[in-house]
Amino acid sequence: MPWRGPEFEGERPTLGWYVLDWMMQNLAQPGRDDGAPFLPTQEQAEFLLGFYEVHPVTGKRVIHRALLSRPRGWGKSPFVGAIALAEACADVVADGFDADGEPVGRPWHSLRTPLVRIAAVTEQQTDNTWIPLLEMARGGSLSTDYGLDVLDTVIYLPRGEISPITSSATSVKGDPACFASLDQTEEWKEANGGRRLAKTLRFNATKLGGSIIETPNAFTPGEGSVAEQSAADYQAIIDGRSRARGILVDHREAPPDTDMTDEASLVEGLRYAYGDSSDHPDGCVLHDPPCGPGWSPIEGITGAFWDTSNDPQDLRADFLNQITHASDAWLTEPEVRAASDLGKVVEPGERIVLGFDGSRKRNRKITDATALIGCRLSDGHLFTIRVWEQPLGKAGEGWQVPAVEVLAAVVEAFATYDVVGFYADPAKWESHVADWEAAYGPRLQVQATRQHPIEWWMTGGRSVLIVRALDKFHTAFTEGELTHDGSSALVRHLCNARRRPSRSGMQIAKAHPDSPNKIDAAVAAVLAWQCRLDAIAKGVAVEEAEMWGGTF
Repeated sequence: MPWRGPEFEGERPTLGWYVLDWMMQNLAQPGRDDGAPFLPTQEQAEFLLGFYEVHPVTGKRVIHRALLSRPRGWGKSPFVGAIALAEACADVVADGFDADGEPVGRPWHSLRTPLVRIAAVTEQQTDNTWIPLLEMARGGSLSTDYGLDVLDTVIYLPRGEISPITSSATSVKGDPACFASLDQTEEWKEANGGRRLAKTLRFNATKLGGSIIETPNAFTPGEGSVAEQSAADYQAIIDGRSRARGILVDHREAPPDTDMTDEASLVEGLRYAYGDSSDHPDGCVLHDPPCGPGWSPIEGITGAFWDTSNDPQDLRADFLNQITHASDAWLTEPEVRAASDLGKVVEPGERIVLGFDGSRKRNRKITDATALIGCRLSDGHLFTIRVWEQPLGKAGEGWQVPAVEVLAAVVEAFATYDVVGFYADPAKWESHVADWEAAYGPRLQVQATRQHPIEWWMTGGRSVLIVRALDKFHTAFTEGELTHDGSSALVRHLCNARRRPSRSGMQIAKAHPDSPNKIDAAVAAVLAWQCRLDAIAKGVAVEEAEMWGGTF
């Protein structure tokens, strides 16, 4: 499923049309000896239109950082090599509009000496882009029309150069590259210098008004890769937790319900993930009418899934482009995505239960989130009432959970729905939970205990009860007994949860105590689900709601 599809609407100004024409006129198709021109697919063209978008008023480039995530063999590396050549030679620096209102550009060498880098953490990885880039440059008209001197290890421009670079380079920090491609960033990590290299290339491009493109396969959550961090940065923008701009993330993976053991389901999943590059005789599944067959051998890739020596998680990541899970993940991302049902709506007055997990300000690192999750009794549909998370960057400095907003959200939930049960982990919220028990406890038909109808500890000496609640939730999730609203916070927190064995059984926790990847919404969902199970056990769920809006 895409994080963001750069579908072109036809109205926003872009230099992408010009770049498309320039590529077809000046670059050769890699892997061929007949000099055939490089022809981007419709899918690749849509990405270019988004990447080279310009602001309708200022006329400046909008996107300065992009992530193009596709499965192995889709053609990311040759495609980004073509973009690198365009950045080095073509008129890609936005320079206003012509008399007809169309955006125009000028080349980088009109402003500064253009340096273009093909970056990776190993020399072998740079070859993925560098070798087809050389073929495109040598087979086209760049040598004669643009004065390129194409050598095996560097391409010299009349001013500037294009060259590969790795994380072991000692001169990266001061390297004023106007464009850089970052290949296989799912493997760029702290240990191999990848995160440092990515940070430096981003800063260098920012100083010049340049751009970078990452081309990863699906990353593994929890590994701390550059691809994972870039996806998190983009999600923070969508969620309103970051004020950053100028990031384009175009990730597409096979549907989460793709069954790797069923050939028909697998083929459909592969066709969707590979898009226009699929060689299926029926063409692509993205466009109407469909594009013709491409180059990615769907039948051959399908055969890899029948080879029992291949790891299923590697197959999902490499060929279905599915972001799966860390080795100790409690739930996999495909499982979480498959359980989402965006079509379900919980209406005012419907009978629900609530789950709550709270936090307070931390003296260091990122404050844990606070979450209020609802669950409809009739079908077990989980929905997010509100999740409070610390904003990233300067906006989050000194942030603490807005207790007044939290209290108001609880009041509103009771006023909007027929709330028959409410379980809350009281840690750091003991006084507020006590107030809720005094205000709502007597009217709740489902109560944790007589003395404390809302208090439901997820820590301490209740480990047996906690393990049982987690196990019931996990079983319901994986067996399709519940659905959820697909909210960003709930999905992220469920995927962030890690299995932690205890004497009583399996519990969950963050990846590490100071991890910025929170799980509070997952805990609140578990509490809401447990409350629903207790309601069903008491027969509450089969009763007709006699009250509306929480008025008693």
